[in-house]
Amino acid sequence: MTAPKKLFIRTYGCQMNVYDSERMAESLGGQGYVETQRAEEADMILLNTCHIREKAAEKVYSELGRLKPLKAANPDLKIGVAGCVAQAEGEEIMRRQPAVDLVVGPQSYHRLPEMEQSLREGKKALNTDFPQEDKFEVLKSRPKARRAPSAFLTVQEGCDKFCAFCVVPYTRGAEVSRPVSRILEEARNLTERGVREITLLGQNVNAYHGDGSDGVEQTLAGLIWRLNGIDGLERIRYTTSHPNDMHDDLIAAHAECDKLMPYLHLPVQSGSDRILKRMNRSHTAESYLRLIEKIRAARPDILMSGDFIVGFPEETETDFQATLDLISEVNYGYAYSFKYSSRPGTPAAERAQVDPAEADDRLQRIQALITKQQQEIQADMVGRDLNVLVEKPGREAGQMVGKSEYLHAVHIENSDAAVGDMVRVRIVEAKRNSLSAVSR
Repeated sequence: MTAPKKLFIRTYGCQMNVYDSERMAESLGGQGYVETQRAEEADMILLNTCHIREKAAEKVYSELGRLKPLKAANPDLKIGVAGCVAQAEGEEIMRRQPAVDLVVGPQSYHRLPEMEQSLREGKKALNTDFPQEDKFEVLKSRPKARRAPSAFLTVQEGCDKFCAFCVVPYTRGAEVSRPVSRILEEARNLTERGVREITLLGQNVNAYHGDGSDGVEQTLAGLIWRLNGIDGLERIRYTTSHPNDMHDDLIAAHAECDKLMPYLHLPVQSGSDRILKRMNRSHTAESYLRLIEKIRAARPDILMSGDFIVGFPEETETDFQATLDLISEVNYGYAYSFKYSSRPGTPAAERAQVDPAEADDRLQRIQALITKQQQEIQADMVGRDLNVLVEKPGREAGQMVGKSEYLHAVHIENSDAAVGDMVRVRIVEAKRNSLSAVSR
């Protein structure tokens, strides 16, 4: 028998890229590839890239440069670039780095088998189309191997918001939602393989509007209620959301659906109305705060998470102070903050940029406030009883690690629980980025 070829995938960026990498591995599994954790022994290396962070393309080229010695040592090695940088750069990647054999955009990875066949024929392969066929339907069969207890499931892709700083509409395309029936089929497949928690993914997930089995479009809330009926599925989460699509039925689901976890990632980006308008965010700081009030009225214990960009073009100290004020009022359990970095082709790239030193200073100040809030909320968890989905053994003997309903990482001491168990614990200590607990 022919030995299987080995595939190494390095994934950058968001959870959707994690999901995409799994699907690419499954797609190439049909071509005789098995995954390896060592690039040095691979027959094919795929870099699944993200275009959100600063100088994303240059970092990919640097990584490709580091892979060149592997190609020199093994001329049969195939190197591919996938994801959003592949979509944005296209054939320029092959021009700048001839060691690359394959470039595939995020809407075309279901075409990997035919692209891999081209590689076998000694040709290079490039596909950054936005094809009409449903890539998820093409790839709907999954192997039946056991899975970790938590999994991602993409339900929506693309974005129609066109925020001034963002490349997603250009690299992922317009908003497209998967039909309800196909999501339910995939969710059942996952639960049959041991998954107990599913996080629904989308660039703008709460704009979901998928076809229902009765021909009527379902909102994200409707989809969640359908998933709620799946036996074996214990937890539902979703990310990432836009404030303008946080509708009443979804807020009500947080109050009424037991399987929908009390955690919500709802990016606002800035607390300054002037900057929000320049970002093309189409909401105000006040409308966001009133939305948070409404959500908390429905689910008082919900833990809020957010995203913030500091140093956005034309941001003043007054604008930045408005952001700090908003953070102080919301009190986030988690929040992610980034210094603005220009994306070619986006409107904000052409505007007057904030002094880098000032942007650095603002980033340090906002992160200090966010860290303070996060640590205070974690400290408030001490003494509480929480439910933890066990995901893996810990580093210490007898220790197991999992996630609480609030998405906190929890280390359970002297536990006899197994991976996949849902256990009731008492929180005994709050650490910098996790909680310690004992079984109840």
